[in-house]
Order: sequence, then structure tokens, then C-alpha cells
Amino acid sequence: MPYVIEFAGLMAVFSILIVSPGADFALVVRQSIVHGRRAAIITSIGIGCSLLFHIGYTILGIGLIVSKSLYLFSLLKWAGAAYLVYLGVKALREKNVGVSDIAAEVGETPPEAGKISTLRCFLMGFVTNALNPKAVLFFLSLFSTLVSHQTPVAVQGGYGLLMAACLIAWFVAVSTFFTLASVRERFVAWGRWFNRVTGMVFISLGIELATQQAN
Repeated sequence: MPYVIEFAGLMAVFSILIVSPGADFALVVRQSIVHGRRAAIITSIGIGCSLLFHIGYTILGIGLIVSKSLYLFSLLKWAGAAYLVYLGVKALREKNVGVSDIAAEVGETPPEAGKISTLRCFLMGFVTNALNPKAVLFFLSLFSTLVSHQTPVAVQGGYGLLMAACLIAWFVAVSTFFTLASVRERFVAWGRWFNRVTGMVFISLGIELATQQAN
């Protein structure tokens, strides 16, 4: 019972993070519109695995070392900011979304989906989340505040697995919604403006991340 209460507390806070728009959300939406449902779901799995990465080093205490080291925190911060800016510039340079024939069937993969590999989709999700120093601080503060030091590591790992599963489920739902034919049609109608908007979103998030300070 204490573990159930502890996990409920974790999820109460974590659920706010899940639905808060950020780089992960922007990436999944873009993958959904440009590359289709399959690519978006694989990207979502990459994000979920990255969450396990964050929780893993938090449990091991490495997160505390990173948060207390100005050099390591800055290195992670600038790497993450550079990657988001890279995604933004790449989006700005792409041609029109160009899905000329939106399928009548819900969830049918657009022609462009073949241009991006499964591994690339997974890595895009994993790297976008893994290089976010905010996650270091978030999970460190979350576990240190809500998880007892007496809670076994195996149980904490179980928390992480369930949290990752919830995160993946959320982004799969997002992927499903944004690949509905009626929804995709509206975004595709923007043409090149969709690339411009999403590109600027990624660049803005990169700049915001670059100004993030370790507390």
C-alpha cells in the first residue's frame, strides 16, 4: 500500500508534465503530419525509452552529479539546444509537406513515410528527450521529494516502467489524433507554412533551453 500511494503521488505530478506542450509534443505532431502514424508512434517509443534513461540515472544518483556540475549541465544544455535548432533549421529548409492525396482511410501512411527509417524515428524521439537538462532536474527533484530512500531500487524501476508506458500511451494517442484524415488535411493545406511554423517552434525551444540555468 505505501508503494501504491507513493506511485500515485508521482503520477499526479508526472501527468502534468505529460500533457504540457514541449519539444517532445512538437516532434510527435510534426512526425504525424509529415511522415504518418507509424513514424510518430516509433518516435513516441523513443521518447518513452529516453524517459527510462532519465529515471535510471536518477535512481543511480548520476543525475545529482550532473545537476551539481556546471560543466556537465552546460554541456548537456548546449547539446540539447543545438539539436533542437538543428531540427528547426532542417524543417525550415524542407519543401512543402506535400501529401497530395490524403487517404480516405484513417491512419493510412502517406507516401513520404518511406523516406524516414524506423531507427531514425526512434533516435529522433530518444535524443530530443535525452538531451533535455530540464528532465535531469525534474526527475531528480521528483524522486528525491516523493520517493522514500527506503523504497527498493526494483520498485523505483517499476515506477519508471509504468511512467514510460503512460508517456508512450499519451503520445500514441497524439499520433493517432494528428493522423486522422480530417486533421491531417488541415495541416497539409498549410503547405510550406507548416514547415516554417514547426521550424520556428523548434528553434524557439532551443533558445529557451540554452537560457536554462541549473538551480
